[in-house]
Amino acid sequence: MTFSLDRYEELSHFLRMRRERITPEQIGLPETRRRRTPGLRRSEVAMLADVGLDWYTYLEQGRHINVSAEVLDRIAEVLRLNESERRHLFYLARKQLPLNETWKTSKATPELQRFLDSQNVSPANVMDERMNIIAWNEAYCALNGNLAAMSERERNFVWMTFTSPRFRYIKGDQWELHARRIAAKFHAGYARHVDDPWWSEQFEALCEASSEFQEFWESYEVLDAIDAPKALQCPNLGTLNFDLVSFQYLNDSNLTVSIHVPHRDGTVEKMQRLLFDYRSQHSGELEPSQRV
Repeated sequence: MTFSLDRYEELSHFLRMRRERITPEQIGLPETRRRRTPGLRRSEVAMLADVGLDWYTYLEQGRHINVSAEVLDRIAEVLRLNESERRHLFYLARKQLPLNETWKTSKATPELQRFLDSQNVSPANVMDERMNIIAWNEAYCALNGNLAAMSERERNFVWMTFTSPRFRYIKGDQWELHARRIAAKFHAGYARHVDDPWWSEQFEALCEASSEFQEFWESYEVLDAIDAPKALQCPNLGTLNFDLVSFQYLNDSNLTVSIHVPHRDGTVEKMQRLLFDYRSQHSGELEPSQRV
């Protein structure tokens, strides 16, 4: 026998449980008579959230009704939801996370940076939800250039994809498919954060900087990640073959860790040489672990 969750049933249960844990005193309501059930009444939640009692009752009963983000925010405030509970409420009621969430800058912890550094000849980085590269190891710089010397915009993976000649050369014949996939990923991110001015400003800058970005954007493609081995091009060493391992960081779901694992077809030795040359050229600079 199989079971499946109904998000409207889950919403009904979630709202009722959260309503019952709030006392009238917590929100400044006078206690007029003994209550048969704990917590607030539906009528009190409806009054404080400035919605109709029938409408709130339908919502808590799990009926299939439309609900705006503004109303959900008011209900979340009345029920004293924390940020995780608020996100859960939005997903159950609208099947999407809040669009007007305050952007929180994610940082790589020292432990995460040490993990990147431990990858040695495997180029590795960490990206946030905006596809900003916020941490990296020396092997990644050996391939893509010294990221510490780049501007914040240049360290954005979408910007790097469409404006960096070096990155385009490294991708070789795989560049166009990669670029289409990155444009589609940016498109999806923009749709989730349409009220965040950063996304619109980045979109306008990318359109101005790259006609190909604008072309790929207008095609409105949705392309999944490619699991096939990555073949990257190096001017002095020829083709380098990698497997890509990518995962979300458990301590911060907004961060994605990506590691290019070199094949044992000579790529390991080529990366050792590339990394040695990079370290020789930047011997006076800080080690990656010292940037955090």
